[in-house]
Amino acid sequence: QVQLVESGGGLVQAGGSLRLSCAASGVRISRRGMGWFRQAPGKEREFVAVTTWRTGDTYYTDSVKGRFTISRDNAKNSVYLQLNSLEPEDTAVYYCAVHRGETYYNSRNYDSWGQGTQVTVSS
Repeated sequence: QVQLVESGGGLVQAGGSLRLSCAASGVRISRRGMGWFRQAPGKEREFVAVTTWRTGDTYYTDSVKGRFTISRDNAKNSVYLQLNSLEPEDTAVYYCAVHRGETYYNSRNYDSWGQGTQVTVSS
């Protein structure tokens, strides 16, 4: 049974930083793409970033490029999302998930979502 546990969220002022963690069990992330999504109140869940397993490539949604960094530690079976220069618009619940293939920005192509961690950015 796959389980993903996100942590590291919190309340931060605009311009601040947070580091989110996603600890996986029941799946070896070394052979899987791993993604981060977020969902703000009243909005649909949106793609944030993904790290692929074959090439190690990373992809980001345009609004976070240059501010967020996704990384993985296969030995710890964990994925991370470093959030810098945070803006109030980044306020959302952040989720990690296992990519099962095809387009990485489509949430339908992900399995085994975590429970999410809340990020709140005050202005």
